[in-house]
Amino acid sequence: MHEGGCLCGAVRFVAAAEPQGARYCWCRDCQRIASGMATVNVLFDEEAVTYSGEMTLLRLVADSGNTVERGFCKLCGAQMFSRTVVGPKQPMRVRAGTLDDPEICPPSLIIWGKSAPRWAPFPPGMPVLEAGPGSAPLV
Repeated sequence: MHEGGCLCGAVRFVAAAEPQGARYCWCRDCQRIASGMATVNVLFDEEAVTYSGEMTLLRLVADSGNTVERGFCKLCGAQMFSRTVVGPKQPMRVRAGTLDDPEICPPSLIIWGKSAPRWAPFPPGMPVLEAGPGSAPLV
């Protein structure tokens, strides 16, 4: 079991499975959400994650063309997750900073590297993809 919550504590969650991995995302939506940086996402089976508390849900079409839903705490605005609701099935992306123990699964991949600004800090040796999962490596 892994647990977490938002900044103010009004939203909590339990993930009843081990993470499938973690990655940085440099898509433009994530940069806007993270105020200029990438988001750091820990991947879980959606069915394994249960949230409690009031959230605002925002659905937008992402750079991938998929419709993505993002959950935010209604009180403090902390972003809790994103998930694909229209498009190929993908794991739920739980924001690493919302985990009580953010050490459970360090990122091992960078996606949407072509959208990152030139000054983006990429960890040395970490694979970088041009776009989403399954896209070509950024050269």
